[in-house]
Amino acid sequence: MAHDLPPRLGVGMIGYAFMGKAHSHAWRTAPRFFELPLHPEMTVLAGRHESAARAAAQTLGWDGVETEWRRLVERDDVDLVDICSPGDTHAEMAITALEAGKHVLCEKPLANSVAEAELMAAAAERAAARGVVAMVGFTYRRVPAIQLARQLVADGRVGTVHHVRAQYLQDWLADPEAPLSWRLDKQKAGSGALGDIGAHVIDLAQFITGESVTGVAAILETFVHERPVAAEFSGLHGTAGSARGPVTVDDAAIFVGRMSGGGLASFEATRFAWGRKNAIRIEVNGSRGSVAFDFEDMNVLHFFDAADPAAEAGFRRVVVTDPAHAYIASWWPAGHGLGYEHAFTHQVVDLVRGIATHENPAPTFADGLQVQRVLAAVEDSSTANSAWTAVEHGQPVTTH
Repeated sequence: MAHDLPPRLGVGMIGYAFMGKAHSHAWRTAPRFFELPLHPEMTVLAGRHESAARAAAQTLGWDGVETEWRRLVERDDVDLVDICSPGDTHAEMAITALEAGKHVLCEKPLANSVAEAELMAAAAERAAARGVVAMVGFTYRRVPAIQLARQLVADGRVGTVHHVRAQYLQDWLADPEAPLSWRLDKQKAGSGALGDIGAHVIDLAQFITGESVTGVAAILETFVHERPVAAEFSGLHGTAGSARGPVTVDDAAIFVGRMSGGGLASFEATRFAWGRKNAIRIEVNGSRGSVAFDFEDMNVLHFFDAADPAAEAGFRRVVVTDPAHAYIASWWPAGHGLGYEHAFTHQVVDLVRGIATHENPAPTFADGLQVQRVLAAVEDSSTANSAWTAVEHGQPVTTH
């Protein structure tokens, strides 16, 4: 016997590369594994080149195609705009969509500058008064082990936070002959490793601890200043005949910081760590214990409880795959691990539920703005010979 579907939520997505594929998988999967109050329909995909966009739409499961993002926003059958395009496009797209009454999911970092992020956060605040939701895609928050880490800290199991150390290590640019892409163009990407992956560990440090980064001292470094120009990116740095083009962003970022609760923090983001494909490592040490996580073993959280009589045995390895853990009950039996794509599905689940209840799920655009302020402070510190630089005061970080 057929069951009536809940009210539809028409989704339009802008961009269909790496993040577009991950988001498409999530939109397809979420209503099949989770009971949602609204039924997402993959209505339309926007891309500049019609033939490529149509091929992507067919592969990824979208019903229609637009070659102009504004036409996607204007469509009556689109209720939510999912922005998966480069950072220099985020502000205009998100603000236009919000002013048109569309809910927005925007990939991170929120923008390429604090000024853009402030405009976006203000637009989101105005839209919220009309029941319109805006969310930024710091997806790693929705890994079940990260959710458990946050809960342990919130429950006082770690005590007062003394140390946060966070790394995001990749190696896809360690080869100096790896070609240029938009991610190496400051005008399009805003920054390099700092914004691309460093933004994630800044957000995770704040999410897990429930605190904000208040000041930093930083070093940014570019190791390879010129790279081959791939044909598809020739327009970024000259003609297709150019042999090499300039890298205008950082390759690596290292900075120390102070948390709002008084603890010390250290951060590293690099795309030059040979052998590290997607190593997100974060450890929090407090007055009562510690939590530690590595995304390359993403179904496990390490927890040390100093009050445990068996503490001399070291960290306890918690396999975060039981139904009691966040999101797990809708997936597989205990012990059957989740993967990278599942966090994107969880993001859709929380977003759709928030839309239905008129509650803006975190991370909000205000949260994205706060991370942008940290990124700006890191860049300012690096420019000023690593001088201590306060993070501009912003709105509180939401932790739910």
